Amino acid sequence: MAVCGILGIVGEGPVAGEINEGLISLQHRGQDAAGIATCDGRIHEHKGEGLVREVLTDEALLRSTGRYGIGHVRYPTVGGGGVEDAQPFTVPSPFGISMVHNGNVTNYHEMRRELVRDDLRHLQSCCDVEVILHTFARTLEDRVKAAPFALEHLWAAVGECFRRVQGSYSVVALIAGKGIIAFRDPYGIKPIVLGRRRGEGTEALCVASESVALDVLGYEVVRDIAPGEAVFIDLQRNLFTAQVGNAKHHPCVFEWIYFARPESTIDQVNVYKARRRFGRELAHLWKESGGPQADVVIPVPDSSRPAALVMAEELGVPYREGFVKNRYIGRTFIMPGQKARTQSIRMKLNPIRLEFEGKKVLIVDDSIVRGNTSRAIVQMARQAGAKEVYVASYSAPLKHPCLYGIDMSTRAEFIARDLDVEGIRKQIGADYLLYQTIEGMHRAVQEGNEKVTEVCNACFSGNYPTEIDPSVFAEWEADRTGAREG
Repeated sequence: MAVCGILGIVGEGPVAGEINEGLISLQHRGQDAAGIATCDGRIHEHKGEGLVREVLTDEALLRSTGRYGIGHVRYPTVGGGGVEDAQPFTVPSPFGISMVHNGNVTNYHEMRRELVRDDLRHLQSCCDVEVILHTFARTLEDRVKAAPFALEHLWAAVGECFRRVQGSYSVVALIAGKGIIAFRDPYGIKPIVLGRRRGEGTEALCVASESVALDVLGYEVVRDIAPGEAVFIDLQRNLFTAQVGNAKHHPCVFEWIYFARPESTIDQVNVYKARRRFGRELAHLWKESGGPQADVVIPVPDSSRPAALVMAEELGVPYREGFVKNRYIGRTFIMPGQKARTQSIRMKLNPIRLEFEGKKVLIVDDSIVRGNTSRAIVQMARQAGAKEVYVASYSAPLKHPCLYGIDMSTRAEFIARDLDVEGIRKQIGADYLLYQTIEGMHRAVQEGNEKVTEVCNACFSGNYPTEIDPSVFAEWEADRTGAREG
């Protein structure tokens, strides 16, 4: 499916308003669709295409009664087109289960075929959370038919998901009359964090994609949910945990590079500090490579600001805000389709001419994927009067499709796939181009938490941490091409 935002809360009073506020804080993780499911003995589900404020209207929230619930914001890659792929998804048995997830199931097509052929399941969409939901529900149903509901049944259902579902996924599910369960795949590629809020005689527990949602809602961060771990919160807000899968921690490095909000902390590594360290690593590379002397360092807002600021300090060059960002244009990286991205880039950014005119400008960006955005930015800088334009990317060259939920192009679309750095420089029209190294990215993350010994950098290195059947690449590219043409 995608990099999305997920949230689950068990409280003492109505939770729909809190879920709504939490999803707004996670809106940067998906602007295509939103949804909520709450329970008061009956599951109330509402979802649709659009931003949170457009989908979760006052009327929808008033209907979403109950003191436990889940929410989702979607950024689509494979599948994600139309309201039929919006989350949550719900099955009536056992008990009634509603589920949301963040990630991408790499063996989705194989699992879909098995569920339809062997389990006689009818799938309503092309969204991969459905295969996780049916796998979980079927196993849980088999267990509770044989014996009364118990924690061991939940752990067994999660274990079956870990056994059958390949790829990346952090999951939150509401089980009617029981509570909320969350789990993270054994590789821990996608983030998920647990929080608790205590008041005067009150208590609530929350799980979310990023700690920023907990901050906004007034929850204290308890800890990250570990790779391969399952967490269950019952209706009395008792917390139960189990290490179900063997942890092989490979958190996605692109969370720190671009996706997460700077105030979030993922796997004990603060995003803002990691981006500052990316800038420091890049400055050292600039010096070592004999990069030209710039008159000013300018970030591409917003994610690049921390790295650009530190790079300017390390190089002894003034830092300036040279691009004004239109706050009413969404994140172009996560827009569904190249046409939408291309149309939006000039509407999104406009240069401050005084900061470019007659200057040698060093522009810092988080990444270069297809090269279209970088080319447009360089052109804007020149049109604003820049004497020379240098570009520095604080991530390494992107060469391989992300199979774990980020819209990282098909192989043919990566500008770095067939071009060296000099060829890319010419393509985007820059006077000088520098990339971060894979080793530098890892150092910047690991400095925040020495226990992060591995990261998922497959889109840079081509080394996928999970088992990937070669046929998956062809299926993935067919899905991506079809989605874009559609």
